[in-house]
Amino acid sequence: MKIAVIGLGVLGAAAACSLARRGAEVTVFERTTAMAGTSATSFAWTNSHNKNPRSYHDLNIAGMLEHDALAQRPGAAPAWYVRNGNLEWAEDAAGTERLAASVAELVDRDYPVRWITRRQARELVPDLRLAPHVEHIAHYPEEGHVFPALLVSRLWGEARDLGARLRRPANVTGLYETVDAVRIELSDGTAAEADAVVTAVGRWTEALTAAAGRRIPMADPDAAGTATVGLLGYTNPLPARLDRVLTTPRLNVRPDGAGRLIVQGLDLDADADPTAPPAVDGRHAGELCRRLTDLLAGTEGARLESLRVGQRALPADGLTVAGFLGDSARIYTLATHSGITLGPLLGRLAAQELLTGEPDDLLADFRPGRLIGRTRLPALQPARFAGQQ
Repeated sequence: MKIAVIGLGVLGAAAACSLARRGAEVTVFERTTAMAGTSATSFAWTNSHNKNPRSYHDLNIAGMLEHDALAQRPGAAPAWYVRNGNLEWAEDAAGTERLAASVAELVDRDYPVRWITRRQARELVPDLRLAPHVEHIAHYPEEGHVFPALLVSRLWGEARDLGARLRRPANVTGLYETVDAVRIELSDGTAAEADAVVTAVGRWTEALTAAAGRRIPMADPDAAGTATVGLLGYTNPLPARLDRVLTTPRLNVRPDGAGRLIVQGLDLDADADPTAPPAVDGRHAGELCRRLTDLLAGTEGARLESLRVGQRALPADGLTVAGFLGDSARIYTLATHSGITLGPLLGRLAAQELLTGEPDDLLADFRPGRLIGRTRLPALQPARFAGQQ
């Protein structure tokens, strides 16, 4: 079966890998370069807390388990997955109440979480600096983080080994179903055909599905100050001992390899504007570095080598889209904010559903049909989505 995958981010690479592993003849169409979209500007934290409704929580749990399975499967690639856990705490009464409610909900769902003391937190992160009034910290031992470029190298490398081909630059502008195929029209005036197509184009999903005649509304990826945009800082190498994710009231931080850290201040996202990225040595960068020094010893004198405005892929209701656009079962669409956590899982399930025709119950609440024909919803609030992946 000849299948085209449009987009070579984490979702596209995962779909291409799973399809090729099942024997499909795979061609990937990429507009510019691999990871040119959201995959390159993701905090890349694997988790499933504050992800509701319950079916979305369960889907993300399955996504975390899929990462474990992929990491255990033989394959030549650099280490791309770190499951060392996450620490979280609050610094005021309202935050403490929200965190306690979140932890209680997760305990009720049998999600791995426990309260630990300041001493236990410092045993896990020796360089941690805690405000004197912080007494209890939530520890999520099964959470982790991903190096997105290395994950794509693992997935796309295996797909290539199995015969998958890449066409780039290839800007897909139209998808049209014929009697027995899908016609793929490109901006250069050429066209190709495939038995089926997987779209994995992130924030460009609305435009591409509209071109296919079944528009899936997405939250505006260019709307400054909303949940679709956020700032990510990338530091210089620092002698700080941190091997896990920290999600704190003023700063989220995780390792990025070779001593570098990724930092994120969710309140600063209100100033994120894709048309006006902040200077790497400007006010926002300085604030992120000050917060980092307050949080971790060994980061004195930190500077940012890069400060990026990430643009998130958010279906209009905030939930994942995974399934066929129409009854012909020829165009399969993937779009999600939780692309890092869900990428390998969604790629495998898309391949399963395309090649066997057997639907998976995990995806029952996330079919495209719930959104087709709906108008775009008002801008989604940052607090609900920022930082999650």
